[in-house]
Amino acid sequence: MKAARWHGVKDIRVEDISEPSPAAGEVKVKVAWTGICGSDLHEYLAGPIFVPVDEEHPLSHDKAPITMGHEYCGTVTELGEGVSDIAVGDRVAIEPIFACGECPACLEGKYNLCDSLGFVGLSGGHGGFAAYSVVPARMVHKMPDDLSMEQGALVEPAAVALHAVRLSKIKAGDKAAVFGAGPIGLLVVESLRVAGASEIHVVEPSEVRRQKALDLGATSAIDPTSEDAVETIRAETGGVHVAFEVTGVPAVLPQCIDSTRHEGQTLIVSIWEGDASFQPNTAVLKERQLQGTIAYRNVYPAVMALMTQGYFSAEKLVTKRIALDDISAAGFEALVAEKSHVKILVEAPE
Repeated sequence: MKAARWHGVKDIRVEDISEPSPAAGEVKVKVAWTGICGSDLHEYLAGPIFVPVDEEHPLSHDKAPITMGHEYCGTVTELGEGVSDIAVGDRVAIEPIFACGECPACLEGKYNLCDSLGFVGLSGGHGGFAAYSVVPARMVHKMPDDLSMEQGALVEPAAVALHAVRLSKIKAGDKAAVFGAGPIGLLVVESLRVAGASEIHVVEPSEVRRQKALDLGATSAIDPTSEDAVETIRAETGGVHVAFEVTGVPAVLPQCIDSTRHEGQTLIVSIWEGDASFQPNTAVLKERQLQGTIAYRNVYPAVMALMTQGYFSAEKLVTKRIALDDISAAGFEALVAEKSHVKILVEAPE
């Protein structure tokens, strides 16, 4: 079968590999759609970050080259021995987390903080940029009948955003800022609407993405190349209760902190390619908090329930659909060159 595999920086190859079969406790899925994630783009431009290269990942037991793709959905075609709560023909969204189940975080149920955390499609395993995938049965979530397959490919990134907002201190009526209106930033905007934020101020240089943020319910959309975003936010709000950093750009982190009020909170959502610095006194003198967030836990059912209510709409967020053979030029390179794109979906080959 065809699969897009990471070999190195700017070296993703569509290759023929063996079609996987499910072992005990696993399911085989005919992939439908897979989204290109910001994490995939980081691996393409500056990896390896999550991709294991010199040594196998302790849970996937894989190393490069690996089949990429972790934002995906499909239809169950085969069950491994012992799988009884899933049926052939079920349409499922994949929760692609490798967790050991034995470390202190896992034993507390916080499996996204596992000491050996990994992701299918980043840390090995049978990723979604392929015709078929095989995953442990615990990774699949049956989709409601009224959700489209395209919608299913957005469950994973929407889970990132909803988990971040749940982890934050935001309360109904609070004010928020979102720095970065890429796919996750836009999904954070919608998650903040779900949480009852009274104002949502978005900072984004792309005009198309600023308009998309307003379409999704942002109060304002600020172009940081033409005005001082922090000054504008503070003039409008006096300082927001929570700021979300969703750019991974080092200069933006201190701006997020400065945009918050006293005792404000900054949620760091991005995966970083390098270091970022800030003056600690900006946190100390106002008793501000910094909080990191990674992935999600126990949130897929809530995401899909919200999708049935119209949130996290593929119709509003997907800007391009491509074939697997075109993934490098029309996918990764397009995301590098055209900042107007929000979410690009890759259709699985037959």
